[in-house]
Amino acid sequence: MTLHAHPLAPDWLRPRENTDDLEATLLPSTAARSSDGELTVDGVPVSELAATYGTPLYVVSETDFRARARTFRTAFNAAFAPETEVDVFYAGKAFLSTHAARWAAEEGLNIDTASGGELAIALAAEVPPARIGLHGNNKSDAEITRAVELDLGRIIADSVEEIGRISAIASGLGRTASVMLRLTPGVHASTHEYIATAHEDQKFGLSLTPVPGATSDSANPYLGSPAWTAVTEALAAPGVRLIGVHCHIGSQIFEPAGFELAASKLIDFLARIEASHGVALPELDLGGGHGIAYTEADHPRSPEAIAQALAAAVRAACREHAIAIPRLSIEPGRSIAGPAGMTLYSVGTTKDVVVTDGLSRRYIAVDGGMGDNARPVLYDADYSAVLGSRRVTGEHVLSRIVGKHCESGDIVVRNVYLPPAVTRGDLIAVPATGAYCHSLSSNYNYLTRPAVVAVRDGHTQVLIRRETEEMMLARDTGYPA
Repeated sequence: MTLHAHPLAPDWLRPRENTDDLEATLLPSTAARSSDGELTVDGVPVSELAATYGTPLYVVSETDFRARARTFRTAFNAAFAPETEVDVFYAGKAFLSTHAARWAAEEGLNIDTASGGELAIALAAEVPPARIGLHGNNKSDAEITRAVELDLGRIIADSVEEIGRISAIASGLGRTASVMLRLTPGVHASTHEYIATAHEDQKFGLSLTPVPGATSDSANPYLGSPAWTAVTEALAAPGVRLIGVHCHIGSQIFEPAGFELAASKLIDFLARIEASHGVALPELDLGGGHGIAYTEADHPRSPEAIAQALAAAVRAACREHAIAIPRLSIEPGRSIAGPAGMTLYSVGTTKDVVVTDGLSRRYIAVDGGMGDNARPVLYDADYSAVLGSRRVTGEHVLSRIVGKHCESGDIVVRNVYLPPAVTRGDLIAVPATGAYCHSLSSNYNYLTRPAVVAVRDGHTQVLIRRETEEMMLARDTGYPA
């Protein structure tokens, strides 16, 4: 059969008559088709999941999640051996529940939190405080106090002012806080501007660029920068133990050059600290932001390839500056939770819409939308989709999957080829929604938020309960209890 590309389809989207190869690339590694063509995850049919837990439904393969966590830990420690060890921090903001935190900890990962609430979840999961980090550009005194009282593994300071607050709180408690400094190395990552976080003009971190009018020094290009000021103050601050520096250049990044350049700049910075202050800071956190495959256009590198490239860059930079390789940390972010999850939707209304010059696109409305996946609205994020309830072959038609929210921009999948037979009651699976979908979910239009269900070895477990109308409306003081 000769397949025809639709004129309205983007160049990267190829026409299809089946989605077997797409499913193998994008869905959790435990996904498969049963003998009758229905999609299964860890041996559980999607129809069973939908009947038991309803739709929309976030589905997470615990098997896949654990395997990805284990792979990152193994790959990075192998790449940096024998010179140093690597701590892998699971990014709580991607997806966090007590179960997910336990999975990550049991696979040898630490937990990165960005708020008091995320910290509370990690603690409820009985993750040792020494294996937890606290991020945030505007931490409250209560958050800092709790971190100091717990003797958290690291507090990542985001400003010079914060160093003084940590010092005052720790000193007042008679404690010493382990602190890292988040730096912005000026590396422009190839990603959406809203998730690029190491360029100068944004809210995170301490710039390496000297402020206007600062005293210059040809031997130290960082003199007079917020980053250098922070180092000087942190080393002198009572109640503060400066253990290292941290950076994060962005998210959903595929090219290795940005990570390697950031590593080189931070190692240069560490070498100048050692030369000027006589202090060899023991740790370096190179962040994460490694991209995953949301569509067939995405080609992420393997953890092994990422680790080997970064290890080579770190070794070369440390040799150049004649310093020992510090203990490394990385934060794989969405690379663990994202591919391990998918969202199940039930199809409602379908219609063909003439777009221009007789060209039409199929619109498929589902029972969720921007309330359970805000990323297309926030970041112009692309996703793909497959028909889950059955296998249908034959030439597919260009389709757009939309939600039920009262917004024309409520688009779940902008462009995807799906069978023309898709109809009301069918189940659609959208892959790679394990990260940032539940975390960013909302009650817009007063829609309840979906449950999160884990699957493993043919068994299911509710991680987060489906929200009911009563739960959602309980905050309204005029709503009858």
